[in-house]
Amino acid sequence: MSQLKIYASDPANSRGRLHDEKRDVTRGPRDDFQRDRDRIIHSISFRRLRHKTQVFVAPDGDHYRVRLTHSLEVAQIGRTMARALGLNEDLTEALCLAHDIGHPPFGHAGEDALQEALAEYGGFDHNAQTIRTLTRLETPYPRWNGLNLTWEMLEGLAKHNGPVGKPTWALAEVNDAMDLDLHSWPSLEAQIAAIADDIAYDNHDIDDGMRAGLLTLDQLLELPFIAERWQMICDRFSDVPQDRLLPELIRDQIGLMANDVLETTQARIDELGVKTPDDVRQAGQMIGGFSSAMAEKERVLKKFMYKNLYHHPKQTGAAEEGKMMVGDLVKAYREQPNLMPESWASALPLEEPDRIRHIADFLAGMTDRYARNRHREIFGERAVQS
Repeated sequence: MSQLKIYASDPANSRGRLHDEKRDVTRGPRDDFQRDRDRIIHSISFRRLRHKTQVFVAPDGDHYRVRLTHSLEVAQIGRTMARALGLNEDLTEALCLAHDIGHPPFGHAGEDALQEALAEYGGFDHNAQTIRTLTRLETPYPRWNGLNLTWEMLEGLAKHNGPVGKPTWALAEVNDAMDLDLHSWPSLEAQIAAIADDIAYDNHDIDDGMRAGLLTLDQLLELPFIAERWQMICDRFSDVPQDRLLPELIRDQIGLMANDVLETTQARIDELGVKTPDDVRQAGQMIGGFSSAMAEKERVLKKFMYKNLYHHPKQTGAAEEGKMMVGDLVKAYREQPNLMPESWASALPLEEPDRIRHIADFLAGMTDRYARNRHREIFGERAVQS
């Protein structure tokens, strides 16, 4: 790891964990943020990401990204930028690896179904569900629930997009137990993890979309900044067939975005006179991010991706099916709790809202494959219910 800058998060100055732990020297010389990262990697919830939708619902192809591979790519980009800025690489990596753990099966379609099911009971939010999963639902330790992550880790997950004015019920529960200063800005590590997520899916979704035949190069070249970069690549590799150059375009785009973040973030640090981690939290603005010019290009790219990929008819049809499957399962488990595994059914609370939230916890942890199998067991091969 590079030398930490004075505004970086230092594990030696961590605000600690909810539960005190006696350090076992047999577990190695890791600092607190390294242990957070390793707890994420070794968690059941992290392993389940390999069968959760990223862009394509239950993809048949072996080469499409899923939540797990996406999270690894985010971590690679985030750690690289953290190193260049003198931030804590381990905390950044841990935040990147954990950021999607709360996603239910079938991506945002599954989230929409759970939001509708919990509408009367505070709703459902995958960001808050990530924290709920890591602080309550994971149970690898004998004396408490959760992974007992550091304050800095939980703070970064809670407000990586900025201060939280009105926390959802799930986030409020965690905040009541361990005040996360929700009104302040997050650490620079959390800010870099958040922008690394944008960089990763902006560009890798292009790769997957073209691999699936839902996007074409001609469509992409309608965007001037993509067309300009593509021409430069074609000139650079004039002796190479163009069908070999798409990976180079993706790499170039990632590099351009990452370098823009590094330059912009460092300039803001200097301009604001940031000296300490507390200066970051009290800066009154997001420090880590794109320049205004790159932010506009990224906004245009996102709009393009929603129109041409995320809302493609083949995508919306699969998403709607996934949403209806989750809705069917919610209804089935509410009416017949014994359809859940015994460990979940026996722990089902008697009263609302805890009852429906418990069912949502079970459903949110499902992979796409597991949800499909459970739906088939209960409803057979017939079409999902409307």
